[in-house]
Amino acid sequence: MTEFAVQPFPWWKQQLLNFAASIIFYTIIPLPYFPGLDFQKVAYFTPIIGLMIGGILCALDIGMNYLGVPVLTRSVAVVLVWLWLTGGLHLDGAMDTADGLAVTDPKRRLEVMVDSATGAFGAMAAIAILLLKTTALTDISTNRDLAIIAACGWGRWGQQVAIAFYPYLKPTGKGAIHKQAIRTYRDLLPGWLLLVGWSGIVWWINGDNFSLAIGMVIIGSAIACIIPAWFHHQLGGHTGDTYGAVVEWSEALFLCILTIFH
Repeated sequence: MTEFAVQPFPWWKQQLLNFAASIIFYTIIPLPYFPGLDFQKVAYFTPIIGLMIGGILCALDIGMNYLGVPVLTRSVAVVLVWLWLTGGLHLDGAMDTADGLAVTDPKRRLEVMVDSATGAFGAMAAIAILLLKTTALTDISTNRDLAIIAACGWGRWGQQVAIAFYPYLKPTGKGAIHKQAIRTYRDLLPGWLLLVGWSGIVWWINGDNFSLAIGMVIIGSAIACIIPAWFHHQLGGHTGDTYGAVVEWSEALFLCILTIFH
């Protein structure tokens, strides 16, 4: 008689628990304790987490616009809440990565990235990212809320690309668990199709947005593939810090390029 492993939860319930674990890992959104949380699968849900964060920011921006808040003030507020919702997790990784890349000796780069002290290059990287996001949002006059949601989604799909295709450089670390969730290109397809579907919604909302919808897919896919490849070229692989850097730089550059459509 064939024996089957007994699953502690039904498949759908385990997926909900994994999604809850992803929210807890990547955001500061408070959730009650759930027995059976598995943080090894959190990276699988990152594009959904991105769309969720983008939706919150979208609601904030629409609310401030309704109250008559000027566009620059709205953009600053959105970027600050954006940072707050993630607990600075990704920006901290971008800062550590910048400090590491500033070291001329490749053998010492990982050592510098592990150091919790922020150097001059890390501070400059953080300022650059926050300024790029703020100015790009200010320049996007139409469909800015749709752009925010798309940026959050594509930035996190770029993280999945980094996880799937490039080696992890540390034997241990918070980022090491991500390899359990994203192993091959097949694991990238659900997130990519989700984001393509979001671009379809942009087109469906307004038929005149066809070029914007197509542009979002092309720009998002390209940036999400190029930035992880660039960090791999510089470091020979990825760490938890570079995963965060991929998210931040993908979001910022996506918004900057999207200003062309406005």
